[in-house]
Amino acid sequence: MIPLPRWRTKLSHGPNYEIYFGGPDQPVGRLRDLLAEHIEAVPAGGAIDWVTYYFRDRRLAELLLRAHRRSVKVTVTLEGNPHVPQANSAVVALLSGVQGLGEGFRTVCLPPRVPIPSRKMGNPNLHEKLYCFSHPKPVAFIGSFNPSGDDPEDRPDIIKEIGDHNRAHNVLVGISEPVLVDGLINHARWMHEARHGVLVRFFADGNRALRGTNTDIHFLPRAQSHAAASFLGRFGDGVRIRVAASHLNGTTSIKTMLRLARRGASLEILAEPTLRRVSLKAERRLTEAGIPFRRVTHPENLPMHHKFVLVEQNSRRWVVFGSYNWSTLSFWINQEICAISSQPQLFEAFAERWEVLEAQN
Repeated sequence: MIPLPRWRTKLSHGPNYEIYFGGPDQPVGRLRDLLAEHIEAVPAGGAIDWVTYYFRDRRLAELLLRAHRRSVKVTVTLEGNPHVPQANSAVVALLSGVQGLGEGFRTVCLPPRVPIPSRKMGNPNLHEKLYCFSHPKPVAFIGSFNPSGDDPEDRPDIIKEIGDHNRAHNVLVGISEPVLVDGLINHARWMHEARHGVLVRFFADGNRALRGTNTDIHFLPRAQSHAAASFLGRFGDGVRIRVAASHLNGTTSIKTMLRLARRGASLEILAEPTLRRVSLKAERRLTEAGIPFRRVTHPENLPMHHKFVLVEQNSRRWVVFGSYNWSTLSFWINQEICAISSQPQLFEAFAERWEVLEAQN
């Protein structure tokens, strides 16, 4: 088993949560090493269930295969047509080959969207980042991190397009509250086994929200409005809202921010510098409305891949986090995870991370 280095002590935790951040201020590969450690900790008879968008890390794939060979039940459900089409090819070859995971490995290409003439969007993606482990205690990690790097890295062209996420700003939150971790494991297995028809994802059992002590977890898409936008819609004058956005584009997302500002919310935005992810149009409309907006840049162009919102109203505080983006695809048809929590340690950890992002330039 890989020993837990001293630098990987938990930044903040309660009885049911572990919070780990990656970034240029952290050791390289911090979050992929966290996943590696948990793979190696699962004994024969245990289970590992993953759902993710990019998976290029062949060393992690080999660890999953080793777990499979020692009689761990392993399922991996992977997006079959990511933004960079061949990005996952090497890992797909390993996990689907003769010595692979067999029925434990599946790529998913979600069906084309239901035509909505008034909205321009592409086809949906399986964009969740969910990593579940049965041992040493049941835990499910959610957040922004994909294992999209490789070592050795032989495709610099792919890294140039998607960024070096072994050094980028990312987060994984480990959840062990029984009702939530059980629900997340069940969801990962539903994703692995489901047919994923055009409409089934909006109404099926796999999208029923999970309710914990102070954290709710929503699965998107859903027939109701977007979980994060619906939650923020409750607030107006007197509330402070801070948005860390790796993606911010699309009319609905921008209107959500503008509506908050018009209702009197004190709104601040830290955004990814890449124009494909956060458009100049979005920046212009938000700044013209008087909303403080800044791009988090890095001299080596490392991504700011966070997707969280901090909300403060009087003495109450919440954090919203997960895989979701403020984009048209994510808002309406992607398969996403969105957690909304009033857990104090979670809020404090994300608020501290906001200060790190603010200080970077």
